[in-house]
Amino acid sequence: MAARHEEIAEALRRAIDREEYTVGSLLPPETELAARYGVSRGTVRQAVATLTAEGLIGSRQGARRVVLAGRRSQSFAELRSFAQWARAMGREATGRVIAQEYRTAGAEDRVRLHLAPGAQVLHVLRLRGLDGEPVLLERTVYADWISPAVEPIEADCPSVTQRLLDDTGLVFAYGEHVIDAVAAGARDAELLAVRRTSPLLRVRRVTTTREGRPVEWSDDRYRPDAVSFSVHNSIGNNALARKTAE
Repeated sequence: MAARHEEIAEALRRAIDREEYTVGSLLPPETELAARYGVSRGTVRQAVATLTAEGLIGSRQGARRVVLAGRRSQSFAELRSFAQWARAMGREATGRVIAQEYRTAGAEDRVRLHLAPGAQVLHVLRLRGLDGEPVLLERTVYADWISPAVEPIEADCPSVTQRLLDDTGLVFAYGEHVIDAVAAGARDAELLAVRRTSPLLRVRRVTTTREGRPVEWSDDRYRPDAVSFSVHNSIGNNALARKTAE
């Protein structure tokens, strides 16, 4: 059974997700929250500390806490799979492979995955959903050394990341993301249930192991009404790098 402060933290997460507390607004005072949930102020402080560590609220000692982010945003301060992100929002992640085939690595594959000419890579087109609603198309190319472990994974597996960890011990440790916008082509529009030429949020990413060995590179296309991305920074730490469009 979850501890009481964990239950309160989850209740506050859901309230933030429902925008009962919007970004920039103040949480109620500790005394009010303690009375609402029938607990001590110390228990409320534990719940608030959990949300502070997650980056959802600001940590201003002696003052009411300010909401910094909603959970519908995905922060680039951490590396999460789609399924992990969905779970953090209290949503159910779904996945379905639309197409999968081996191909000889092209020039872009070789550069991004550090492969030799002639390497065989696995191309996978996967449709992702939240609570059954299509929100993301992933076009992923897996390096030759990990492709045999990806190929037999069932088509509706909700988290390939978790399956690879369970089956092989592989940990996706680092990711580089490049974000831009593209127009939906006929196939993307059909699979994501949007109009053709609708704007899609595109994230091109390369993911590596702790040792820096490339595992996959992917072209991910999101429905813009389904997700946004956030970067939390400060004068001492800025995780966002600005680049010219390619």
